[in-house]
Amino acid sequence: MTIAAFFDIDGTLYRDSLMVEHFKKLLKYEVIDSSLWHKHAKKTYRDWDKRQGNYDDYLLEIAQIYLEAMKGLNQQQVDFISNQVVDLKGDRVYRYTRSRINWHKKQNHKIIFISGSPSYLVSKMAKKHEILDFKGTDYLTDEKGIFTGEIVQMWDSESKQKSILTFKEKYNIDMEKSYSYGDTTGDFLMLKMVGNPIAINPTKELLQTIKNDSSVKEKIQIIIERKDVIYKINADIETC
Repeated sequence: MTIAAFFDIDGTLYRDSLMVEHFKKLLKYEVIDSSLWHKHAKKTYRDWDKRQGNYDDYLLEIAQIYLEAMKGLNQQQVDFISNQVVDLKGDRVYRYTRSRINWHKKQNHKIIFISGSPSYLVSKMAKKHEILDFKGTDYLTDEKGIFTGEIVQMWDSESKQKSILTFKEKYNIDMEKSYSYGDTTGDFLMLKMVGNPIAINPTKELLQTIKNDSSVKEKIQIIIERKDVIYKINADIETC
């Protein structure tokens, strides 16, 4: 059987959100109306930046604004900016996660990216890091390549669980010997499904969920990376 390593991207590998970076580039090049940011997203971002908001709520709200902004855009135009995002920002990753990807490659493990970011960004990130399979949020287009405003989302825990089960069948994966890496509650079931879960810079909400589930709490590793120092901590750490 195959041993796999499932990696979330945003906040786990990449030190921010690919979707947010793409959103900013669309604004910079005036592809979308800047009022979407100033009227809707700016306050949410500032609350999170000042540590006064919930990270999961921040990403969810930005995702909804981003989805509305994407409606009616041309796929070729979006792909051009997607390439810029990954070319310019694709190496902005956590040292710990990058080293783990290299370790899994040396072990001949099957590495799979599972991310809530758009699949057109996840695919380019996978190519950059030489990852053969992935699953992201599908932003649907019509026959002319225009985004319809409809999606098949991949940022919630249940959707990631379904995708992992599909990969399990596809590659005959031994889940008990496999690994997963995540940072938010959207990654919880992905962490719970494997024998070797690792939470990287977990949100307060994810830590609390882990504490309340003994089956995960007793086997999970929690990694905190700050500057050039990597810490391993206990799941019982206090949150504020």
